[in-house]
Amino acid sequence: MRHIQQPGPAGPERIIAHPVRAQAIDVELPRGASLLAALHDLARGHGAEGGCLTLTGGALGPFAYVIPALAPDPSHAAYYSETFRPAGQTRLDIAAITVGFRDGAPFFHCHGFWTEADGRPGGGHMLPEETTIAAPIRAKGVLIAGARFEARQDAETGFKLFTPIATEAPNAAAANGIAIRLCPNQDITAALETAATGAGFGPALLHGGVGSIIGARYANAPPVDNFATEMLIREGLIRPGATRLDVAMVDLTGQLSAGVLTPGDNPVLMTLEAVITTA
Repeated sequence: MRHIQQPGPAGPERIIAHPVRAQAIDVELPRGASLLAALHDLARGHGAEGGCLTLTGGALGPFAYVIPALAPDPSHAAYYSETFRPAGQTRLDIAAITVGFRDGAPFFHCHGFWTEADGRPGGGHMLPEETTIAAPIRAKGVLIAGARFEARQDAETGFKLFTPIATEAPNAAAANGIAIRLCPNQDITAALETAATGAGFGPALLHGGVGSIIGARYANAPPVDNFATEMLIREGLIRPGATRLDVAMVDLTGQLSAGVLTPGDNPVLMTLEAVITTA
């Protein structure tokens, strides 16, 4: 299986998970709002501390994004491109988003795919401070309580990455899901199955799903050989021996791809964040 050497030491915990109370949500985010403000208002309104969602439809504008790039120095295994700011309104196709906190302030981590005003398809890592809702967007997934995603400095990758942090004493009886982060160089399918099994779930659903893998090996599409990617999970059903992860990604050349991942051959590059609930 492919492997990318990270600049720092690998920690002993490769799957970071905390039990949560997950509340299903399916709402429309209003036109004219900052995406960051709209999502945190939504969470607060439901007594939650963030969550993992899929966004579809609607439009963005103005907004800004980056795509993966080669690292300029050895402090990271990969990095980000220059910032792109498409003109006009951009029609959103799909995005996966983790809603949490960074340095005590509201933050999100979002990978999306869209069609720009000139008809060009695009995708990448959307910037929280520069993304506005230009037409109502559907948000579907789960909001969480009992833990939240916080951006913490990660010694292994050199990045500040979302990690689930408990906000109250674990209560297994009340929990119906787990918030997770997967660390680098482990197969994404196997790790998700391990996380779900460890939580006592049978078949499980994945909500959100923002991260990166080392290129891609698809069951139904040509492989991606460029190692640096930004990926989202469009649909995830976790079932030991029969897990199905339907993903979309952009690589460091800007090439878009999508398909169902081949189990056992898709290692995490930097991270994956998601919430898992029983199916």
